[in-house]
Amino acid sequence: MPSQLAPYKQEFLRAALSGGVLKFGSFELKSKRISPYFFNAGLFHTTRLAAAIATAFAQAVVDARKDGLEFDVIFGPAYKGIPLAATIAIELGRLAPETLDTVSYSFDRKEAKDHGEGGNIVGAALKGKRVLIVDDVITAGTAKREAIDKIRKEGGIVVGIAVALDRMEKLPATDGDESKPGPSAIGELRKEYGIPIVTILTLDDIIEGMKSIASEDDVRRTEEYRQKYKATD
Repeated sequence: MPSQLAPYKQEFLRAALSGGVLKFGSFELKSKRISPYFFNAGLFHTTRLAAAIATAFAQAVVDARKDGLEFDVIFGPAYKGIPLAATIAIELGRLAPETLDTVSYSFDRKEAKDHGEGGNIVGAALKGKRVLIVDDVITAGTAKREAIDKIRKEGGIVVGIAVALDRMEKLPATDGDESKPGPSAIGELRKEYGIPIVTILTLDDIIEGMKSIASEDDVRRTEEYRQKYKATD
């Protein structure tokens, strides 16, 4: 892997490739765009890969704290965010026990529980707490907006979002004209809520890393895809 990437980014990219999480080829996305690469964070389910993504998330978050990101609770939206929140919390305690040993995690239920303790939230209470949302990717931003609404209704303060990958591509054009410039879903969320969004890898990182392991054709097609759909933000 190239030395330009931080060591933890290199390790994460290596794990994603070896585990089949990141693949190159031809993939139709929900947007109907044909992407030369596909990233499926749901495949981080073995012990080795779960450790890899938790470590990378934790390191990215620790680095973000140097820029002023402070939080009390890690929140994982159901369902993919649930194991992420739990494993990241454990890894943060290992990486920075002297400063992050009191960080908690929580997640939401898809449907409110109507017996026992009831409610929509499992884990740490959110009222008055600074909350960092963690999830695999941001596609259109809808799920993150829903998570922010839930957290705010519980009295929590959303201070940031952390995701595994920033595809760096513009949102699909509502009129179907893909030649028009436009913002990304991540850029729109940053603008709308005024919060930082931390990412482990960007498309630029993937292209830089794949130059030493992918075919020239895969590199070329991925660079062309970036050029065609790159967001303005």
